[in-house]
Amino acid sequence: MGGDYAPRAVVLGAIAAYKLLSPDQKLVLIGDQEQAFSLIKAEGLDPDQLFEFVHCSEVIGMGEHPTKAIGQKPDASINVGFSLLKEGKIDSFASAGNTGAMLVGAMFSVKVTPGVLRPAIVSNVPKEKEGFGVLLDVGASADCKPEFLLQFAILGSLYAEHVYKIPNPKVGLINLGEEEEKGKQLTLASFPLLKENKQINFVGNIEGRDLFNTKADIMVTDGFTGNVVLKLAESFYDLAIRKGFKDSFIDRFNYEQYGGSPIIGVNAPVITGHGISSPEAIKNMILLSRTMIESKIVDKINVAFN
Repeated sequence: MGGDYAPRAVVLGAIAAYKLLSPDQKLVLIGDQEQAFSLIKAEGLDPDQLFEFVHCSEVIGMGEHPTKAIGQKPDASINVGFSLLKEGKIDSFASAGNTGAMLVGAMFSVKVTPGVLRPAIVSNVPKEKEGFGVLLDVGASADCKPEFLLQFAILGSLYAEHVYKIPNPKVGLINLGEEEEKGKQLTLASFPLLKENKQINFVGNIEGRDLFNTKADIMVTDGFTGNVVLKLAESFYDLAIRKGFKDSFIDRFNYEQYGGSPIIGVNAPVITGHGISSPEAIKNMILLSRTMIESKIVDKINVAFN
């Protein structure tokens, strides 16, 4: 039920993802069952042959206060989804609904991985030659301590290695200059922590112009800066489309290709999608959920921090 175009976009995306799942993989739709059935039947399909359903009577709106909504709407689809995840009845949970509610729900239900100070939201950044880099944090923690950035670097490295199969991924610290002595208090204090840590392949400071080149695979920053960078990058694609500019590099800015942003550092795969998610984005968010399950990324993070 989450997202600006729900439930239609979600249901159509789920149908598209279903066609790509193996017979032993099950997709659970959580929300208003009557609306979902109606949409599926309109596509000429039998709902009972495709999905499992969990009916919910409430919805957390996109503009609602996350903590209040989580506490006041026990039968909202986000709350119910996290209950199922906590009980082990589903292996991952994804939603294009209220991002704050997804973050709060993850931290209150499946909890933060022991040893992790703050979870992070991860986003893709297209690389000029090919593939993607990993940017984090993009909104979970606007204000950070140096220890948070070090952990983001470790989390991002594990995610890049095991989900994107990037060997020995390079970590860069986003700063206003390449020199070690440049930056604000946060980056100045974070640099030596990253440099001395043996769990990561730290390549030093990177500037904004390095986001799309090959200098770093993982780009680490606080959630405030990361979210600004993410929204700016998204605007590149929208502007290019409006201007009629077509290029394979620009095409990889399209959020639909990766579907959603994982919340890593919690005890189960959780993915939050864009509020404007289309059926294509929902499909790819579901497929990313499958990849996260199969990669056992949550187990690998737990081992690294404990």
